[in-house]
Amino acid sequence: MQYRYGFKKKTLLKWFKNVRKNSYLPIKKSLYYRGRCYSNGSWDRYSFQYLKRAGGGIYFMRKFHDTLLKASKKYGVEPEYITAIIGIESNYGSNRGDYLVFDRLVHLSFDKKDRRAKFYRKQLISLLRLAAKEDIDPRDIRGSSSGAIGFAQFIPSTYKSFAVDFNKDGKKQMNNVIDAIGSIAYYLRRHGWRKGEDVAVRVRYEGDRFDKLPTGYTHTYYRSNLDGIEPRGDFNYHGKVSLIKLERNSYDELWYGGKNFYVITRYNQSSYYAMSVHQLAQKIKKGYKKRYGDFYKPLRLK
Repeated sequence: MQYRYGFKKKTLLKWFKNVRKNSYLPIKKSLYYRGRCYSNGSWDRYSFQYLKRAGGGIYFMRKFHDTLLKASKKYGVEPEYITAIIGIESNYGSNRGDYLVFDRLVHLSFDKKDRRAKFYRKQLISLLRLAAKEDIDPRDIRGSSSGAIGFAQFIPSTYKSFAVDFNKDGKKQMNNVIDAIGSIAYYLRRHGWRKGEDVAVRVRYEGDRFDKLPTGYTHTYYRSNLDGIEPRGDFNYHGKVSLIKLERNSYDELWYGGKNFYVITRYNQSSYYAMSVHQLAQKIKKGYKKRYGDFYKPLRLK
């Protein structure tokens, strides 16, 4: 860090000499986290904690309407998807992590038993460089157990390529909601988001369980080759699709996933994650329209 990036040796020694043994500092959880899903379906259990956050998303979209509108116009990403990602990642900023990120990454970086130690060393280097650039003390930064930070839960190495100074204050701040909104929109755009194109649609198939073809976003098919599988609604998408299987207690729910569905998996490589983002976004959009009207028209209050 000293010879490659110009850090002062005295500063580095000060930081590393005082690494705290316990990097976990629990914060009081929101009531949003209470409750339990009693279904045996893996999708029911996974989605239970996220899809109930639609109410918070509606409030978030109302509160940051102008910023979301600006990000949507600049990067071509629908505001409900930006909002849904913030809702899932940090519960709209109320849960940004229980760990002191610097100390946590130091422990992970030099743990010989951890096969991902090299990855965490990369994150530690990125964290220190980020802290120096933004003129903040790395020991004060809180985040997740893997070092993800802020509203958007970007890992440190992601900031260099995808964080944007959306409020134009000269800094790319990890815990600034304005920068987070712009950064998520930019991230999705850079990974190929197509504005106005449908993300996913539920489909019909014969039977209760689906094992006819491989499922997941890594497998794609021409719709003309998927005999016996038909959309349950309109689907504004004409490329190859993936088959996304959601396992419920007594049956499998099957969906088409398009290009934008794949783009969401670049944020988190899980079909369940991407589907949670999609369904939460749609619930937020519907709820917002019912309460406030069309997002893109002048706001009307009730």
